Amino acid sequence: MEIFKSQYIAVKREGMFHDLFPDTSANTVTDLLNASPQCVYGGFDPTSDSLHVGNLLILINLLHWQRGGHQTIALVGGATAKIGDPSGRTTERDVLSSKLIDDNIKGIYDNIKTIFENHEKYIWKGDQLQPVKILNNDDWYNEISAVELIGGAGRHLRMGTLVSRTSVQTRMNSTVGMSFTEFSYQLFQAYDWLHLFKHHNCNFQIGGSDQMGNIMSGHELIGKVLKKPVYGITLPLITSEMGDKFGKSAGNAVWLSPKKSSPFTLYQFWIRQPDSEAEKMLKLFSFLSLGEIRDLMRQHREKPELRKPQKFLAEQITLLVHGEEGLKSAQTTSKVLYEGSVAALGTLNAEQISDMFQGATVVELLPEPGQTVLDLSMKAKCFPTIEDAVRIISAGGFYINQKK
Repeated sequence: MEIFKSQYIAVKREGMFHDLFPDTSANTVTDLLNASPQCVYGGFDPTSDSLHVGNLLILINLLHWQRGGHQTIALVGGATAKIGDPSGRTTERDVLSSKLIDDNIKGIYDNIKTIFENHEKYIWKGDQLQPVKILNNDDWYNEISAVELIGGAGRHLRMGTLVSRTSVQTRMNSTVGMSFTEFSYQLFQAYDWLHLFKHHNCNFQIGGSDQMGNIMSGHELIGKVLKKPVYGITLPLITSEMGDKFGKSAGNAVWLSPKKSSPFTLYQFWIRQPDSEAEKMLKLFSFLSLGEIRDLMRQHREKPELRKPQKFLAEQITLLVHGEEGLKSAQTTSKVLYEGSVAALGTLNAEQISDMFQGATVVELLPEPGQTVLDLSMKAKCFPTIEDAVRIISAGGFYINQKK
């Protein structure tokens, strides 16, 4: 589905978008983008204090729009986090306290701000970009009552349409059912878009493919209230090789905050991408042209053991998320673990070493005069008995700093 090819936004690559709504509007969208800069938004509910790799595609897509000269809005759902998006979930979300939501908003704000700043500092090579606007929908819901919202915007949404959404049907047919609170989420997301259209002339909303129902509700509301056309674009959900969605609900999240996932963890996530996913991930997560991607994949086919596409993704995304220091740390840690570099190990601090061996037992020992390898191994509780230690060390099965 070719949509974009203009001076205002980077050329859309195959597979970047999952769907366009209304599905008859591709030519209209192309004309809009060729005529003038547009405004686009993507939303993030603060259900955790960090975004994760599953959210990163939305941010990368917003960066593509920004690179093309458009106004981008990252909307943090301080209000909608109190409602809970039922999309893609089999159970209702836990109720979050106001204090926790405020902390989560700060963490997500820092994620978004850092990524946009790192992109312009380290990756973008052109003129100064139009800054992203990071907004919180709590700001306008604090100014409107429940009666105004339901009696105003709610009057324009049809029950039959709302109930027919996949996210609603899935939950209503489950054993747990669906609360009215979650059912009302469509109204809130629709009103968000109406507000952004009125105050920022925001014609476009992007979201994961599981957000199509919510996007359609916003399109319907704006069409009925203002008689204006707007356009929704969905992006493919990022899944593992087994088809599992990446995210905190699935328990396999790689976080964008260094406090939750180290730069090394993010770096290795991309290094470990299977060859079968490499080209797709380059199209989705890099800023390379299609010609550059084809050339990189050609090099990969010639020498697959070098894993050039995976290394490129690991370097660019770690730089984007964690900056130069984060990338350097991730590369150094990788050398220690996978190249046996003792020199690289000596450049790491205690925290970085601990992050490198997440899940392993960490023991702090003070060096003592005359301490032997045997003494060290027993104090670190590497072996259950001295006999086991002597046998394994003598056989060359014990390593310190990658050396026998």
